[in-house]
Order: sequence, then structure tokens, then C-alpha cells
Amino acid sequence: MKQYVFTILFTAAVTFALSWTVWRLGLKYKLYPGIRERDVHKTPTPRLGGIAMFLGVVAAFLVSSQHPFFAIVWNEPAQVWAILGATFLIVVVGVADDLWDLDWMIKLGAQFLAAGIITWFGDLQIYSLPIGGQAVGSSWVSFTLTVFSIVVVMNAVNFIDGLDGLVAGVCLIANGVFFAYSYMLVRDTGQSSYFNLASFIAAVLIGVCVGFLPLNWRPAKLFMGDSGALMLGLLMACSAIAVTGSITPAMVGDNDEFGRSQLLGAFIPILLPVVIVLLPLLDFGLAIIRRMSKGKSPFSPDRKHLHHRMLDMGHSDLGAVLIFYAWTTIVSLSVLLMYIGTSEGWPGDYLLGVAFGLIGVVACLVVTLLPSRRPVPAPDTVLEDAA
Repeated sequence: MKQYVFTILFTAAVTFALSWTVWRLGLKYKLYPGIRERDVHKTPTPRLGGIAMFLGVVAAFLVSSQHPFFAIVWNEPAQVWAILGATFLIVVVGVADDLWDLDWMIKLGAQFLAAGIITWFGDLQIYSLPIGGQAVGSSWVSFTLTVFSIVVVMNAVNFIDGLDGLVAGVCLIANGVFFAYSYMLVRDTGQSSYFNLASFIAAVLIGVCVGFLPLNWRPAKLFMGDSGALMLGLLMACSAIAVTGSITPAMVGDNDEFGRSQLLGAFIPILLPVVIVLLPLLDFGLAIIRRMSKGKSPFSPDRKHLHHRMLDMGHSDLGAVLIFYAWTTIVSLSVLLMYIGTSEGWPGDYLLGVAFGLIGVVACLVVTLLPSRRPVPAPDTVLEDAA
């Protein structure tokens, strides 16, 4: 655990220093686009935070390559380099879009290419879905499922990037919960080492979000832009696939393997990775339906995302962000508690997690549906969603 804590602190420090540097350079050389029609901020703000975040990720991976505790992560160097190469590609395209607004077809093509690099060259795929002992079919089914999963998560995270601190905070919470889950899962499956790719990526993303959030908190000095949001989604998908794809049906087919109920044992490995991005996925799905029903491109920008609707309800930008944090915390923690309860043999197994989730959801609904009295977003609020 000390090595993971070091990874988080190191990545956070590097990301913070680089974010401050990118912010200063962005202001000095005016590396920011003009105010768009859907933006409500009045001061041009650099959107190149994704560069600092990416360099923080690279620094963490390079340091890990020299650390014997993370040797298992580098046992398959092609996989690591495929992930870093795909991340570099998506960051470059994201930066270009942040500066010049690329056509959505170019961005989508780059996303599929990046996902294909990870899946084909990195051999990071969903080989099995532990549901009723069923494995994924052919290699092409596995490849296609993995590629689409990565692209969907990337866009889902990018779609909620619309308020100061929103994506960084939500991803911080989600990766914190996922790190705890992946760490305990290694223990429960009887693996010889706590060090694995999924936990390492989650720890790195925690550090990246911690380091970036101070400059992205309201009023934000620096935005992560498409480059940062797509990178977070890409790496979160890789982390989830590294766990889900490695769990074979045989691991969960027997109750005794995990010491928990067969039903929960079968669904948790794929439930939690979905739950931690539930709000982004919901927003993504609603946006696709909304836009296509009007005959528009599913990636055409608009001002009807969930965070926009909360502002229209009367929530302040800070209030909307904190409510998103609360929803992410409640939903992800409830599933994690279900896992802990069943794996530790608590009385009632997963009932504590269910009770926590129900109470939390009711509380979040009350807060969400009873907005504050501020009907107009603060002038520093930014609606920077590029999709």
C-alpha cells in the first residue's frame, strides 16, 4: 500500500507543477480559443490542462518502471506502451480540438483508433463476462466489445465536462472507490501480489485528479479540455477492462472462491466499473437519444446536459458540482459496501450496501430536486463541453 500512496502523491505533485506551468504559458502566449456561444464565462481561459495531466501519467509510469514492486505491471511492456501510445494520440487530438474545434468525425475516428491500439497491440481485452459462467465468444467479438466500451466511456466522461471541477472531482471519487475494489479483489482471488495494472492506473488517476483540481476549482484558472477528459475516460476504461477481462467464469462460478453469494459474485466485477461512471453514461445516453431524435449528429454540442439542467433548475454552479460528487459517492460506495459485506461475511451480506444506497439516493434526490434560490449561474461558470 505504501507504494500506491507514493504513486498517488508523486503523480499529484508532478501534475500540479505542470498544470501551473501550462496555465502560465497559456496566458503568456494566449493559447486559448475565443468565447463560444454556449460558454458563459467572460474571460478566455486556457483549455490545455490535459497536457499537464498526460505528462503526470507518463511520469508515474516511467517511475514505476524503475520500481521493483511494479515489475508485474511491466511484465507485458507491449501492453503498457500501447496504453501510453493510445493516450498520447487522444491527447494530441484533444489539444487540437481545444484550440481549433475539429470536426466530430475526426475526433471519433481518433477515439476508435486509440481504442484499437490498446485492444490489438496491447492485448487488453474483455475475454470473459462473469455472468452465469458465460465467456465472450470469438476473438472478434472480444475485440469489438472492448473497442466500443473504451470509446463509450471516453465520450461519457467528456460529455459531463461542463463546470469547474466537475470531471476532476467525479473521476477522483470514482477512481478512489475503484482502487479500493481492485485492491481487495486481488486479495480475494488469491493472487500472489497486490500490484496489478488496474490498481496502478486507478492510483495514477487519483494523483492526476488531486494535482489538477486546485487549478480547476471554481473559479477555474485552467480547463482540462477534451484532451484531459478523453484521457481520463480512456484510462478508466483500461483499468476496468484489466479487472473485468481477467476474471474468468470459473473464478465466480464457485461460491467458495470468493466467499460470497454466487449472484453478487457474478455481477460485481462488471457492475462496479459501470457504476463508477453511471452519471456520465446516463448523460451520454440521454444526449445521443436527444440529438438523434432531432436529426442531429450525436456529437453536436448543446446546452441540455445534466449539469446544464441543474443550473436551469436554480442550482449554483458549485451546488451542481457538489451534487454530482454526492451522487457518484453514494452510488459507487453502496456497490463497494455490497462487495465488502459479502466477501467479509458480514451479517446480511450485501444488505448494508443496499440500505446505504437507498438512504443516499433519497437524500440526493431531495437535494437535487430542491434547488437553491440562485436562478442564474455565476459568471465564472464554464460550459466547456465540446460534444
